Amino acid sequence: MGVEFIVFLYLSEFDMKRRTFFKLGGSSCFALAANRSLANLPQPKRSVCIIGHTGRGNYGHGLDTVWLRSPKANIIGVADPDRNGLGNAISRLKLPKDRGFNDYRKMLSEMRPDVVAVCPRQPDQHFEMCSEAIKSGVKGIYIEKPFVRTPVEADTLKSLCKTSGVKIAVAHRNRYHPVIHLIKDFLDEGRFGKILEIRGRGKGDHRGGGEDLWVLGTHVLDLMAYFGGPVESCSARCFVKGRLANRNDVVKGNENLGLIIGDEIHARYWHSSGIVSYFDSIANDETQNHGFGLNIIGSKGVVRIFCDRDPVAYFQEGNPLSVSPDNRSWKPIATNGIGMAEQNQGIINGVQNHDIPVDDLLTAIELNKAPVCSVNEGAQTVELVHAVFYSHIQDGREVMLPLKDRSNSLESYSSVDIKSR
Repeated sequence: MGVEFIVFLYLSEFDMKRRTFFKLGGSSCFALAANRSLANLPQPKRSVCIIGHTGRGNYGHGLDTVWLRSPKANIIGVADPDRNGLGNAISRLKLPKDRGFNDYRKMLSEMRPDVVAVCPRQPDQHFEMCSEAIKSGVKGIYIEKPFVRTPVEADTLKSLCKTSGVKIAVAHRNRYHPVIHLIKDFLDEGRFGKILEIRGRGKGDHRGGGEDLWVLGTHVLDLMAYFGGPVESCSARCFVKGRLANRNDVVKGNENLGLIIGDEIHARYWHSSGIVSYFDSIANDETQNHGFGLNIIGSKGVVRIFCDRDPVAYFQEGNPLSVSPDNRSWKPIATNGIGMAEQNQGIINGVQNHDIPVDDLLTAIELNKAPVCSVNEGAQTVELVHAVFYSHIQDGREVMLPLKDRSNSLESYSSVDIKSR
């Protein structure tokens, strides 16, 4: 089995010299190789420029400051059109005043960085920021999710990356969690039995429905595709206040998401592996956000994955469809196995704070390999989001992927003036 990429995992968030290596192969298996010395590997420092936009997505979830902790990166500039925001960023990133720019294009032209961090959470800016970064000659881009707004934008960036060799890594940080890859190995080994289905949910707060699908659901969709394999088709229905949504319910999504529909969504995805996945989101579902993640339901037990939480996953052993005479317990899944206490908290911190995804991107540049969550994975989540909307306007019929309509299908569906939600 050939090794596709190497992720440097930190054993301690305070001791940057203590490391171990996880090797993640084509079948997702990983093995801890102890006592390997980072000094044996070349460690060029990459120049990094930060793109933020205060008041328009800001700097994401720490996508700017993570580079301060990387021994393989050197921040050389930051751009933010907001004057106060730029001043704060210059101070936060320990930069001289002349390394702050109010126009990211000027920064890219003058600084010519190796790597760019596209930090704003609002995705309407992402396509142009990535395109300009690629044109400037960067080698890598780390970008906040949602990746971009339409399949056609994703198609274009995939093409640009293929032509230029630029590596884009999308900040779906759960994908980098070692426990996620351990679960995938267990699935492949049959430890959880026959996979009956995968069920994912968004947070189900006030953003439930189309906004939840975009802003938080992309984390879940990314993991669903990782475990289930490529998605071949989708069928879905969207609702507003309990009734089927119609063209009059199309609105401009918050966070400049583009047109969205529904405060309740139910979607079904068919994977090429034969696995069926479901995604549901209902506004104000009264679950206190505990639904955010997915359940992998196997004939020998259920794996519960909580996005962005620690522990990230639990396992309940036994036939999920039977009534057990005893109380089945949920056992946490750690990097060293099921029911074990986590021994590598530094690794978990490295995932949650983006240190490991950033290090993976820098390694991917060096080895000319795809990042763990590359432009292809980012594009896939965009496609899965739009498949929901496209199926809904086709009266819930199954739609095949890739979608024929590469734009936002809700644009032609709505016949009324669109108002902000």
